[in-house]
Amino acid sequence: MCLAIPVRVIEVRPEQKAVVDLAGVRKEISTALVEDVQPGEYVILHVGYAIGKVDAEEAARTLELFNQLEQAQSAERPIAPEAVK
Repeated sequence: MCLAIPVRVIEVRPEQKAVVDLAGVRKEISTALVEDVQPGEYVILHVGYAIGKVDAEEAARTLELFNQLEQAQSAERPIAPEAVK
């Protein structure tokens, strides 16, 4: 399953590229599918492409939901006996 996630634009580069902040990691992406991307804006990232813009409030809500999902999944995972030392 592939998910599209909101990311913050750090820098706009030539040739329809941008650098985004992806959970503390900077990544270069394509902005060919979205017009007029500016630093500080949030875009929806899917397989290396910005596919739309989203406001900061919606981005924060979505990222919080992803965080809650990750925490819930972590709590459900059993610890393998060999991992405990």
